[in-house]
Amino acid sequence: MPGQRSIIEAEKLVEAKLGGTPVRREQMAAVANIHRAASAVRHHLENSVLRGSDLTWTAFVVLWVVWVWGESETRHVAEEAGVSKGTLTGVSRTLESRGLLRRTGHPTDGRLVLLRLTEQGEDFMRRVFPDFNAEEAFVTSQLSDEECRGLADGLRRVVLQVEQHGEDRRKSLLNGAEPAPRSSGRRAKG
Repeated sequence: MPGQRSIIEAEKLVEAKLGGTPVRREQMAAVANIHRAASAVRHHLENSVLRGSDLTWTAFVVLWVVWVWGESETRHVAEEAGVSKGTLTGVSRTLESRGLLRRTGHPTDGRLVLLRLTEQGEDFMRRVFPDFNAEEAFVTSQLSDEECRGLADGLRRVVLQVEQHGEDRRKSLLNGAEPAPRSSGRRAKG
């Protein structure tokens, strides 16, 4: 089983690399496995239930957020979906071109854009979500219902820690300074 082998190998390599370095291994493993699990689940869902609809994970999450919350400002959808406003613009335009989402100007503030599902988008979510949820059940099938509740609760507490205390922690680590702007990683043209 390649996925199992790679996680075990990664854990052994990390242990060998760190040796006697004083780190909090349990916390490191928890965060690393949050990332691994999220990547594995996303990849599985994109290549199974979402493949037939030609949707990315991000596009589905945007549809989900608007389906659950109803008509919403783009800034709120971007925040809930965990994407930048720029990414949301591209995704929402694609979903609009497919007839699943409607973008409209805010009635009182012309700078704001609202998103809502079209009737076709509502039908799509009602049709696809049961299949999506079946895959959620598949990827968690080695866990009991009680273990799923415990995992969900633990992850919820991780999210709450970052939401409630992350900004203060960031400021402390940066001595109150704003973070440096992100770069694309590309080298400047000479």
